[in-house]
Amino acid sequence: MILGLYEAHLPISDKNRSIDFYSKLGLELAWEDEDTAFFWIEKEKSWLGLWEGEEHRLPYHPSIRHIAFRVSYEELKHSITWLKTIGVEPVPFGRRSSVEPFVRANQGNASVYFNDPDGNSLELMCFVPVPEKFKSITDKLSFEQWEAMIREEEQ
Repeated sequence: MILGLYEAHLPISDKNRSIDFYSKLGLELAWEDEDTAFFWIEKEKSWLGLWEGEEHRLPYHPSIRHIAFRVSYEELKHSITWLKTIGVEPVPFGRRSSVEPFVRANQGNASVYFNDPDGNSLELMCFVPVPEKFKSITDKLSFEQWEAMIREEEQ
């Protein structure tokens, strides 16, 4: 029955500023009204609703102020350069000090983080196939560490 996620929503303080920001990310504006803008993530498959209002003042919590965009592994490897090219600074995740993309072997994914102008947490994320023997690793691994482990495993 369920085919995927159709929509997600984030609170914003300034619709026009947010339209400029999300357009820089390459998202297509689907429609807008006086205080709302919707962007296609995948045209006619999924979109993001941005709602202008006081809710943008809510303290950050991932259940209300976070969204992850799916990208390929190769795109994620070059995400820092791409973000900086469009004037967006990546941010560290959690207690990490590095902004570089990292792999979560125990979850089978990789990520890099950045914020929108209202401090909503945005993530570029991809699936990573993980050999069974690495699925218990809970440390966040740099791409260099991860790829070295995979090369060693394949030998």
